[in-house]
Amino acid sequence: MAKIIVVTSGKGGVGKTTTSASFAAGLALRGHKTVVIDFDVGLRNLDLIMGCERRVVFDFVNVINGEANLKQALIRDKRIENLYILAASQTRDKDALTKEGVGRALDKLSEDFDYIICDSPAGIETGAIMAMYFADEALIVTNPEVSSVRDSDRVLGMLSSKTKRAQEGDEPVKEHLVVTRYAASRVGKGEMLSLDDISDILAIPLLGVVPESETVLNSSNAGQPVVLENEADAGGAYKDMVSRFLGEERPMRYTQAKKGFFDRLMGR
Repeated sequence: MAKIIVVTSGKGGVGKTTTSASFAAGLALRGHKTVVIDFDVGLRNLDLIMGCERRVVFDFVNVINGEANLKQALIRDKRIENLYILAASQTRDKDALTKEGVGRALDKLSEDFDYIICDSPAGIETGAIMAMYFADEALIVTNPEVSSVRDSDRVLGMLSSKTKRAQEGDEPVKEHLVVTRYAASRVGKGEMLSLDDISDILAIPLLGVVPESETVLNSSNAGQPVVLENEADAGGAYKDMVSRFLGEERPMRYTQAKKGFFDRLMGR
C-alpha cells in the first residue's frame, strides 16, 4: 500500500507546488515509484513546474467522473524513472472533487505506487480538505513570516480534526515542518522569524529548510523541479529533506548566513 502525503499550508505563494514537485522527484530519484497529484482544480500549476503542460490530455476530475482511467490520465516524467504526474482540471471548480471519487482514485493508485504526493491548494476550503482527507503524513510549508506561520497553525488544526484518520480515531496524521524562502541574514536583522520562533509556534518536527534563491523561480519557469539543480543550495535542501524523510541523518544546512569576503579574510 502506498503512503499518502499531503503538502499543505493555509497561505498561498509559500512554495507548496514547488515543494510537491521536488519532494516527489526526490523520492523517485531514490528508487520509489511516486505519483504527484494536483488538487488545485481551476488553476493547475503543477504541470507547468513539472514541464509537462503540453502532455495533459485527461486530468484528475476526468478520472473521478469516469471520463478517463488512470492509465490515460497519468503522465510519466521523461527525466526521472518512477515519477508520474496527475494534473488538475482548469475548467472545473473545486466542488468537482468528492471524498468518494478521490478515495477511489487513491485506492487504485495505492496498488501501483509507493508514495502518493497530494499538492494542496491554498486556503481551508473544499480543495484543501480533499487533499488532506486521506493523508498518512503531511508536509506543512511555511515562510518565516507571521501571517504564513499563523495560517499554518490553522492547517494543523484541520489535520487534527478534518482528516479520515481523525474522524475514525486512528493514529493522527504525522506532521513535518518545511520552511521555505529562508534567509538567515534577514533573520539576523529581525526582518524574518527565526527557525526557533517558527518551531515554538507550530511545535512540529522540522523536516527541512529551503533557502531563499533565484534558482527556485528559474527552475519553475523552465519546467524543472529544483531538486534536479545539483549545484543549487535549494536543490540540496530538497535532497536533504527527502533523505531525512526516509530516516537518514542529515545536517540542517542553509540555516546560517553566508560569510562575506571580508569576514573570511578576517577569520570571522
